[in-house]
Amino acid sequence: MVGGIKPLTSTGALRGTESGAARRLNGEALLDGRGLTKRFGDILANNKVDLKINKGEIHALLGENGAGKSTLVKMFYGALEPDEGEILWEEQSVRIDNPAAARTLGIGMVFQHFSLFEALTVVENIALALPNPGNMKDLAARIEAVSTDYGLPLAPQDIVADLPVGIRQRIEIVRCLLQEPRLIIMDEPTSVLTPQEADRLFLTLQRLASEGCAVLYISHRLEEVKRICHHATILRHGKVVGECDPSKETAKSLANMMVGTTVIGVSHGASMPETGSVRLELSGLTAPAQTPFATALSSIDLDVHAGEVVAIAGVAGNGQGELFDALSGEMIVAADMIRIDDQACGHKGVTWRRKNNAAFVPEERLGHGAVPGLKLTSNIVLTRHGTADDLVSAGFIRRYKSRDLEQTIKGNYDVRMSHDDPEARSLSGGNLQKFVVGRELDRKPGVLIVNQPTWGVDAGAAALIRQALIDLARSGSAVLVISQDLDEIFEIADRIAVISRGYLSKPKDALQMTRQTVGLLMAGEAEDGHAPARETV
Repeated sequence: MVGGIKPLTSTGALRGTESGAARRLNGEALLDGRGLTKRFGDILANNKVDLKINKGEIHALLGENGAGKSTLVKMFYGALEPDEGEILWEEQSVRIDNPAAARTLGIGMVFQHFSLFEALTVVENIALALPNPGNMKDLAARIEAVSTDYGLPLAPQDIVADLPVGIRQRIEIVRCLLQEPRLIIMDEPTSVLTPQEADRLFLTLQRLASEGCAVLYISHRLEEVKRICHHATILRHGKVVGECDPSKETAKSLANMMVGTTVIGVSHGASMPETGSVRLELSGLTAPAQTPFATALSSIDLDVHAGEVVAIAGVAGNGQGELFDALSGEMIVAADMIRIDDQACGHKGVTWRRKNNAAFVPEERLGHGAVPGLKLTSNIVLTRHGTADDLVSAGFIRRYKSRDLEQTIKGNYDVRMSHDDPEARSLSGGNLQKFVVGRELDRKPGVLIVNQPTWGVDAGAAALIRQALIDLARSGSAVLVISQDLDEIFEIADRIAVISRGYLSKPKDALQMTRQTVGLLMAGEAEDGHAPARETV
């Protein structure tokens, strides 16, 4: 038992939960926000928001990107101070001046954007967040035990810089659990988890709720909200526009409440469209691990034709990042291992590939896809100065062209911002994702490689991005999507492959694949439950 939280000892199916209506009637308030208002200049981010969270309740906070969710929870966590309104904790008015004060009350938070020091180890990062971490050796043992019990295993001595995004998310969750919280705020916690890891997390949350711990759960994955949440509050443009028992709703009705109108589904077109020539070809792509914690790529063969979307599924840390780096030119390999429009380019860098009509969207939008402290126009210049946009002439940047592009991307992909041309870090996670993806789609590239295209975006934005990927492929481009979201993969892919331990399975028609088949391959097993041959997975 860790800090009064019983660790899980076994997996299993999710147990049925008390209905949302019953739990609301029987619940005792833990946190109660009344009339909370927050302004940023002329922007009213939260407008007289009321939100009550009961003990033992898993409470969903839903809304589009920019609806005010992050602003609201930052006030609960002490990262922002409300301009108006009050916060009650167990019916007593409190002032939460900073995150340390929130943690003292018993409020923990798992952020969508990670707050980790990359140069430090897992145990060092967790120690920094604990008021009394104690002996580092003992803490490392606790981390191993708790992370394993909760199905989110960690190696305490790993350097964070060498870890993939999915493992970094585990650190955030385990660090929060070790603080013995009474209320856990979770912002998109499953966005980088596999289905198996997400199931394990849901079991953990149900156990916590059964012991009286409350969870404020922010997610754009509405099926999981229906599955585990007792109550939901919906924000739109900074105001509460509705509350409901999500188990009594459909994913579509929840999405419609969030957006305020009907969300149009993705139109896939033909399951196997008429494809053209091979535009992206990988032949025996092999690369050694770049660090002791990286994954080597082993003899990967793949063709992506004009007109199709090929999706690669896989558990985090199985070579997705390394594959993207090789494809984008951030990691150089032998020339003939990668061909774009029949031009050998394994030895070429990012700029050459962009000039030759390829585009790339990395997994980490803040820091890799965009420089946090630079304005959006400057981020456009960084990725498109070498393409046919005439952004640079005789060594001078044509600012009016980058401003025009920023406005075009903003309009076409509904990127919401407080003012024109803000710094990248000022955008919400979902809006920054729309900007980064839209910046590359706007070029209409012949080859597009995108890693986690809809990580942390709402249902409406996800549908917009997924439809744009399909439309780009149907226009004659070759689109390769790397994703951990199986719903996304089965929604947009014409063919599906799975990466495991740096090996890639042979792509198959999406209609011939099932979630069980993909799940087994993701776990490194064949459909008969045995380990696959190393040359195929």
